[in-house]
Amino acid sequence: MMGSYGIYVFLYLIITVLIGIIAARRVKNAKDFILAGRSLPLPISTAALFATWFGSETILGSSVEFAKGGFLAVIQDPFGGALCLLLLGIFFAKSLYRMQILTFGDFYRDRYGKKMEFIAGICLIFSYFGWVAAQFVALGIMMQIIFGVSQVVGLSVGAVLVVFYTYLGGMWSVSLTDFFQSISILVGLVFVFFQINEVKSVWASLQETPPGFLNFFPEASYDAWVKYLAAWMVVGLGSLPQQDIFQRVMSAKSEKVAVLASYLSAIIYLSFAMIPLLLGLLAHQLLPELSLHSEDSQLLIPRLVLHFASPLVQVLFFSALISAILSTASGAILAPSSILSENILKYFLKTKTDKSLLKLSRVSVLVVAIISYALAVGKPSIYALVEDSSGLSLVSIFIPMVFGLWSQKASEQAALLSLFTGIATWVVLEAMDLEMTSHFYGTLTSLMAILLGMKLFPKVPETAAITK
Repeated sequence: MMGSYGIYVFLYLIITVLIGIIAARRVKNAKDFILAGRSLPLPISTAALFATWFGSETILGSSVEFAKGGFLAVIQDPFGGALCLLLLGIFFAKSLYRMQILTFGDFYRDRYGKKMEFIAGICLIFSYFGWVAAQFVALGIMMQIIFGVSQVVGLSVGAVLVVFYTYLGGMWSVSLTDFFQSISILVGLVFVFFQINEVKSVWASLQETPPGFLNFFPEASYDAWVKYLAAWMVVGLGSLPQQDIFQRVMSAKSEKVAVLASYLSAIIYLSFAMIPLLLGLLAHQLLPELSLHSEDSQLLIPRLVLHFASPLVQVLFFSALISAILSTASGAILAPSSILSENILKYFLKTKTDKSLLKLSRVSVLVVAIISYALAVGKPSIYALVEDSSGLSLVSIFIPMVFGLWSQKASEQAALLSLFTGIATWVVLEAMDLEMTSHFYGTLTSLMAILLGMKLFPKVPETAAITK
């Protein structure tokens, strides 16, 4: 694709891996591996939160959806992602940071009990496989374009790279590479945007959109508003109880840094996520021969860059794109691995020493990566993979998290009732092809179930429990 310029992208990948290896030297125990020793300064903490979602879905997925349907088609991402980071700073970061725990599974154990820890941990782990697989597929596509290898070979090489430095350095490697990669993302996208804007101005492109394309609110009907709210909720609320968000908050060096990083990352994320959306629209208008309804549609922006950008900007863009994918993939692998080791396998294997826990955490990285790799090879559509993984945490553990943080009245039985009711509702509606509203009603029934559970299974006061 890029001829001799592919060597620059190759060197960029080598630099990224070297940063991950250097960061790995800081890892001495499981706390360092999972939370980077809770010592990240504001710039690195902000970059880590920003990089949470700024990956293949934002650049390759949401850009196509925007070209198809305008703002209403991309409420879930990037607007839902920005909402999550904003809510994190306002309501959750401070409370979470004050807890001396390693994973979100620990929160459910301390608040509700070991049954809830185990089941919530399973839900969290399964919610990540599709997300990690989507990043592997995106890496395969980029390797295919840049180096001319097959998508499976590219996918395999990309997966090995990101697993290698995540395995070695955990959150330290993820955070420091995120900082380096975030700078690359921002610089690369800005250069691409201004050069493509010279070919056709964004203003002219927006003037050519059909009526209603730029509407931000749906039509005045019940069904339209339920779908609209569901789109906001999937990432905006559903990602709040996710381990990758939790790890980035808990890795900050202070409570103040955790909160401020949440606000800054929300602003930066939403601001720069607008660039892929506009580039997707420009690509659709400048390259009308590319269909928006095929799997090749996820190459919309790469094709635009290849046709109209200079060689230097091509290098910047593809380096930025690979940066976005690597940063998202590394954090997405580490998150379920941390849950798997600390809240599932540790009990079965009776692991107690810190050295053994660190080893178990690294082995868990390999387990998650292997499962995600198999899923990526079998289902190579980025959008489908992300769609498969989204929403599970929203309908299962979001409501128990909220009540666990702000109410002491919810018992473990009430939380489990909420979790299973939300999942059951979601699964039934998905089976009925009502996936656009399944998240909304799944969350609603989860809320109703925990309120009912608090009446049916009131929490026994600790003093009463001791007396018994």
